[in-house]
Amino acid sequence: CTLLLMSSASAEDLSDGDLSLTANGTDLVLSSDNPKVIHVDDVNGDDSNDGLTPETAIKSFNHIANLPLKAGDEVLLTGTIYTSRDAGHKRMCESLANGEPLPFDPMDATIYYVGPTPAKPGTVIGSAGPTTSGRMDAYAPTLIELGQAVMIGKGERDKKVIDACKKYSAVYLAAAGGAGALLASSVTDCKVIAFDELLSEAIYQLNVKDMPLIVAIDTFGNDLFKIGREKYKNTKE
Repeated sequence: CTLLLMSSASAEDLSDGDLSLTANGTDLVLSSDNPKVIHVDDVNGDDSNDGLTPETAIKSFNHIANLPLKAGDEVLLTGTIYTSRDAGHKRMCESLANGEPLPFDPMDATIYYVGPTPAKPGTVIGSAGPTTSGRMDAYAPTLIELGQAVMIGKGERDKKVIDACKKYSAVYLAAAGGAGALLASSVTDCKVIAFDELLSEAIYQLNVKDMPLIVAIDTFGNDLFKIGREKYKNTKE
């Protein structure tokens, strides 16, 4: 996947003055006053990074979520992701319990909590708005422990999910509810890869481009839902 991190800048504002991290085909572009380019494959022992050390640039590249994202950041997501709702998560956890392989490698994977509607003629996918993420709270920590890096959905998560994000360096990205057509417009390719008998709750592989999302829970466990409520409370006092 590619994460394009937007602070107050728009996509058109990002140019040569942006920080770019690249490794294994995955890029991050970060609005920065002091632009530096890092090839993450070279961060260990390469002096060409101009003082930006592995510790300040990136913790590791085993997880895309280890890139310097924080709760509240706006991102545009590009790359290959997978869909799964509660039925799909239940089946995957049952497969794990039975020693069976999963439909895709969870390491570094991005899972979007969505059950897309059938595509109309001439379109890639139907409406693709997020489902309530709490339905996956019972299953998400298991997949995060196996390496899942990114979750996409809507609504708050329970403490076990937040703790898993902190322990295993995962992030939760929030998609706008009620914007299924907008989110569907980011999908460039769609195919069922498992559990097709579940229909809309089957597991799909999607290719997406510039999917607009917000970091709701970061790798430090910062929770945008709690942060937002606290800020609102403070304005009322």
